[in-house]
Amino acid sequence: MRIRRRLAPGLRRLPVRLRLTLAFSLGMAAVLAALGAFLYTRLATDLLKATDLDLRARAGVTVTSLNMREHAPLDAGQRLIDPDESFGQILTPSGAVVETTPAVSGAPMLPPRSVRSVDGPTFSTRRVRGVDDPARLLAVPVQLPGPHHDRAVLVVGAPLGDRHEALTTLTLLLLTAGPVALVVTSCAGWLLAGAALRPVERLRREAAAITVSEPGRRLTVPETGDELTRLATTLNSMLARLQEALDREHRFVDAASHELRTPLALLKAELELAGSRPRDREELAAAVQAAAAETDRLVGLAEDMLVLARTRQGRLPLRRSPVSPRRLLEEAAEAFRVRAEGAGTVIEVTAEETEVQADPVRLRQVLHNLLDNALRHSGPAGPGRITLAAARADEGLRVTVRDHGQGFPEAQLAQPPEPGRVDAGLGLSIVRTIIEGHGGTLRLENASTGGASVTLTMP
Repeated sequence: MRIRRRLAPGLRRLPVRLRLTLAFSLGMAAVLAALGAFLYTRLATDLLKATDLDLRARAGVTVTSLNMREHAPLDAGQRLIDPDESFGQILTPSGAVVETTPAVSGAPMLPPRSVRSVDGPTFSTRRVRGVDDPARLLAVPVQLPGPHHDRAVLVVGAPLGDRHEALTTLTLLLLTAGPVALVVTSCAGWLLAGAALRPVERLRREAAAITVSEPGRRLTVPETGDELTRLATTLNSMLARLQEALDREHRFVDAASHELRTPLALLKAELELAGSRPRDREELAAAVQAAAAETDRLVGLAEDMLVLARTRQGRLPLRRSPVSPRRLLEEAAEAFRVRAEGAGTVIEVTAEETEVQADPVRLRQVLHNLLDNALRHSGPAGPGRITLAAARADEGLRVTVRDHGQGFPEAQLAQPPEPGRVDAGLGLSIVRTIIEGHGGTLRLENASTGGASVTLTMP
């Protein structure tokens, strides 16, 4: 286990092609070793079986000859073992040699204990005096010719030198051809791994060539329908998402610049106007008041962008508590009353007395954004009216902000407000973000009698 832990980091640092080749080579080495072991075992078994068959045939000839002379007396000098047998003995149960062939010495081929245990054809492999190589022996119980039918054991054998030489030759062949085959197959594995990874390397080069200046460029998808096709498709989907995120960032920056340009220009103009010539106390107070108003607007825009940034990071903190929608609407109307009167607009509040679990700070931010948007787009048509309404509905609390200005462009109605869209502005993007954070919905409409209507629904 420790060795594996030490080797694993080093192996992970190797190139994929080399790791694949090593794995292929190790697998092939295991296959070649198993094949060599199988061939060696099979040849050894087959040669031994052939030797056993030969021994059975030779013993059978001798046993047949003995049976044919079952009742004939044993004459002096008469041979019991077949004259063609070159490797055999007849032993008494005590282990004494009755007859032996010239190829072996006079010593018994089997010890007395083994002779006494023979009650049927019995094979064994052992060293025999007078024979250089180990011998394969077959012991068969027989009866000697004559009136007493004395019990004896016939032992025939064959040297295993040829078998040993054949197995040695096979071993040398396997030890010579095995490494050569392993080298050849490893080279083939290296080439195959390179060919398999070549499309991946091509995808890598294409991906490395994609820059910020060409975010619409995509990888070439192989028409193989395999894992490489799925990999290229997945990478292209990721590039599309990255391009969408990059476009969204660009739109966000454009929207922020668009929203900040006007209050900064007005603030600069007020300050330049205040310092252009000597002014009395009232004129300076009015200039300071206008600059403070524009500063408040800049602070509000900064807070809006902070909300969007937190939302894009997946964390919009909400501190829910029981909130009176009517009170929030009245506070928002009072906060914008001076600005509305300056524009000749009346803010009306119509709300039921109810409560909702929500973040009062965020809801106040929503109402301020909607009122600011309504006042900025009310148009030069003279005195107007903005209506703030809140009532309970089947789906929860419904808040409606309606003005009598120019209304929403048709393109904006077809495209829901999205964070960073210049045409929608940051205000509606903030509204949607906060309302959806509360589990609610936002709907934009143009009234049939003119003007825009924004409906918020919260559970």
